[in-house]
Amino acid sequence: MEDHSGCSNEEPAGSKDSFRKTSLFGHESHIPSSEVLEAIENVIEDVFKSLAQKKAPVLTLANRSGWRNIEFKDSVGLQMIPHCTTRQIRSDCPRSASKFALLLKILSMIYKMVQTNTYATKRDIYYSDTLLFGSQSVVDNIINDISCMLKIPRRSLHVAVTVPSNVQGIKNLISHAKFMLIVEKDATFQRLLDDDFCNKLSPCIMITGRGVPDLNTRLLVRKLWDTFQLPIFTLMDADPHGVEIMCIYKYGSVSMSFEAHHLTVPSIKWLGLLPSDLERLHIRKDALIPLTKRDQNKLASIQKRPYITCQPTWKKELEIMAASKLKAEIQVLTSLSSDYLSRVYLPNKLQFGGWL
Repeated sequence: MEDHSGCSNEEPAGSKDSFRKTSLFGHESHIPSSEVLEAIENVIEDVFKSLAQKKAPVLTLANRSGWRNIEFKDSVGLQMIPHCTTRQIRSDCPRSASKFALLLKILSMIYKMVQTNTYATKRDIYYSDTLLFGSQSVVDNIINDISCMLKIPRRSLHVAVTVPSNVQGIKNLISHAKFMLIVEKDATFQRLLDDDFCNKLSPCIMITGRGVPDLNTRLLVRKLWDTFQLPIFTLMDADPHGVEIMCIYKYGSVSMSFEAHHLTVPSIKWLGLLPSDLERLHIRKDALIPLTKRDQNKLASIQKRPYITCQPTWKKELEIMAASKLKAEIQVLTSLSSDYLSRVYLPNKLQFGGWL
């Protein structure tokens, strides 16, 4: 269902009245229901106007897939530029008509939910008509397109995500934590819990997105940072995938750059596992894994990103990885001792400032 055809014309924003030129979201945490309904009504009104003029209706979406529509700001991370290029989803083109129809279908579902103050998950929407939508990824992509098109955060569209379903509604948070630790993998997260890491060193908040974080995990990290202003460290595999995940938390992603103000925490630090740690700790070569061609391509892509030029120490670590052509999972530290991660590695890093 991705629209790569010639029916989807790319053009500068502002060429269509229906695509508003205002900055995306600002710092608002919630949009009133009346504004959400009005935004959807404006889209449908444009469709009816086209039909009345005997023209094929089109929907104009921001192009969320290209770096040229993205700018990098230290205070926010990756965000979409105000006058980004757009693409048209045409109703009169066989290759884009189906996406046009699905966009209207999901818009109608969102409109009804906002009207009745009910909620649905992306999964609920997909299972309401699996034959129509085809796959969960189609639904996910269209909801993101709608959120970006209307310039309304997804939570205000009444599309919920995994528990907790309303991060913004969490109130009266109290914590004695000294720092937050974002852990890439659930297995490492569970091991640190088993070792009582959160209490042995000093009180901390530990979070895992189980790999690439979903929207709510990122919202929660941002809310905790806004509330407590704690140092936040990441514990990732020393591989391009781990670096990518860390960058999503810190700087955001291209596809969700239109909501960067709510999702990124630019103060996040890279605690480990650093490529330089592998040599410093004398990790055996046979415990390391060669980079695949895909890994090397991913690494090269990350090295070219605008935020890497602002992080010379990160750049050096990526160069070490590229030169060695080796990667390592966090679990490689068990080759030193079974509890090396919680007993030695993390305490030393946190005590002596071993982060970037």
